[in-house]
Amino acid sequence: MSAPVIPLASGFSPAARADWLALVAKTLKGAGPETLVRRTIDGLAIQPLYAADDSPAPFTPARGDGGQDWDIRAAVADPDPAGANAEALEALAGGAASLLLTVDDGAGRGARLSGAEDLARVLEGVVTDVAPVALDAGFVGPLAAGWLDAAAKASPAAPLAFHLDPLSTFAAAGASPGPIGAHLDAATTAAVALAETYPRASLFLAGGQVVHEAGGSPAWELGFAAASAVAYARALVAGGLPIAGAFARLTLGLAVDAEPLAAIAKLRAARMLWARITSACGVDAPARIEARSSRRMLTRADRWTNLIRLTSAGFGAAAGGADAIVLGAFTDALGPADAFALRMARNTQLILMEEAHLGKVADPAGGAWALEAQSADLARAAWSAFVAIEAAGGAAAALETGLIAQAVETARRALADDIAARAIRIIGVTDFVAAEAAPDTAPTIAGHAPPGVGQPGPDSLCPPLTAIRLEDLAP
Repeated sequence: MSAPVIPLASGFSPAARADWLALVAKTLKGAGPETLVRRTIDGLAIQPLYAADDSPAPFTPARGDGGQDWDIRAAVADPDPAGANAEALEALAGGAASLLLTVDDGAGRGARLSGAEDLARVLEGVVTDVAPVALDAGFVGPLAAGWLDAAAKASPAAPLAFHLDPLSTFAAAGASPGPIGAHLDAATTAAVALAETYPRASLFLAGGQVVHEAGGSPAWELGFAAASAVAYARALVAGGLPIAGAFARLTLGLAVDAEPLAAIAKLRAARMLWARITSACGVDAPARIEARSSRRMLTRADRWTNLIRLTSAGFGAAAGGADAIVLGAFTDALGPADAFALRMARNTQLILMEEAHLGKVADPAGGAWALEAQSADLARAAWSAFVAIEAAGGAAAALETGLIAQAVETARRALADDIAARAIRIIGVTDFVAAEAAPDTAPTIAGHAPPGVGQPGPDSLCPPLTAIRLEDLAP
């Protein structure tokens, strides 16, 4: 026998905006409701109240076929190939579904590999057909892609992610060993050679994280990722791939931080931006998004609070529809992670997936007036940033002229001002300051770059997008 429905709202008059405004005016003692409006780093207004007429028609992003769990991607970055192999096997045994292998390209982070044998050692015991491997190899990308091809033994079923991304590497370093155009050509040659062998593989990563980590705003992060995607699609088409196949082989790389609603809006805006670009190109290819937790949000002081930040980031990425999520370790601000920190990074995602069931709804924010409106506002701002980058000649040219660096610097100053004004609060740093001193950070490891990374010709230069930490902006 079904339980009776109790009409809790019966007897109450429908709520109207005018009624709410009257209560606000009474509470604010004469101040207008506009005093409750807040603005994002991009200058976008966040209203105190949203209703149906404030929201555009719902845009429903899809993760895979819709409503499926995401890919728990574990970061592997031990400098020693044997140590990296132990990390990889432990991650997969502990619940990770795929791996993100960082290869040191001279920056001093990641596995120090000199050739295919070293990468094969890292992946010893890893079945790439069922445990996808993604690369983060910087300017070593084309070499590392060939090494991964050898390790995968040309298995066509392997859903590899070669993640070639010379533009982000150039942006972070401020220089390329040889012309950046030559690096893009080398990456394209490698990608086209691998495309037929691995029909399920992602070839390029159009990453916006470099903008975020340097202090950039969400709109410019999305705009740079979109401009990179267009640059890589053009390169693949010039290399012989059909335009639909080119877009289908790209992955968007975005950062998610401790503001889960903002992360949801960013990922939804990314899909709107992608849909507009692919539609203009006559292509029907759903966006594929890899979300990585923000490094700039992590603190050295009171490092345990990073567990909450990472959980919030994972929630935002999952609810926002990321296809793959990489959560960092809560000790990343201090140096290489130990086994406990890596396990916590995996377990956080497992709880969000297996206990909170966040992957079971394709678009949890769909129909939420506030998030629909904020997603659309951010998508429009990101489109403006994308148009500005394209007008400057594309992503590489916009980096070289300093257009992107200038936008990042403006946002970084705004972040610092908000932290100083306590509009942004950092637990353990600006609020509830940790009683214990932050541990010393690990010493910097000298970079190791395999031979053959440079390209003939003069180096390209741009103002570097140097990574920051929000705690360092605190007065």
